[in-house]
Amino acid sequence: QVHLVESGGGLVQAGESLRLSCVGSERTTRVVYMGWFRQAPGKEREFVATINTIEGTPYYDGAVRGRFTISRDNAKNTLYLQMNSLNPEDTAVYYCAGKTFLSGTYDYDKEYAYWGQGTQVTVSS
Repeated sequence: QVHLVESGGGLVQAGESLRLSCVGSERTTRVVYMGWFRQAPGKEREFVATINTIEGTPYYDGAVRGRFTISRDNAKNTLYLQMNSLNPEDTAVYYCAGKTFLSGTYDYDKEYAYWGQGTQVTVSS
């Protein structure tokens, strides 16, 4: 079983930055995609970013590309999401997730087997 624990959420003003962290258990080595999803009140959960843990290639949703950066520290089993130029539309609960196979699509949440508990990000205008 892979355990993921997010941290780093909070309340910020528009234009500010936050960095989210997701610490995984030792067995995250089986995960081939590590990603971030978010869910705003009354909305479906949506893809934010993911990283192919084998190649190190990042992928972003168009709404965050250029503002968010996903990275991974393998030695620490930690995934990061650096979020810059935040705006109120970024307000959501952010979830860390892990996918164990390469086939399919990297931005489909149903293909991610492992999930953290979520961390709240609130951006005020």
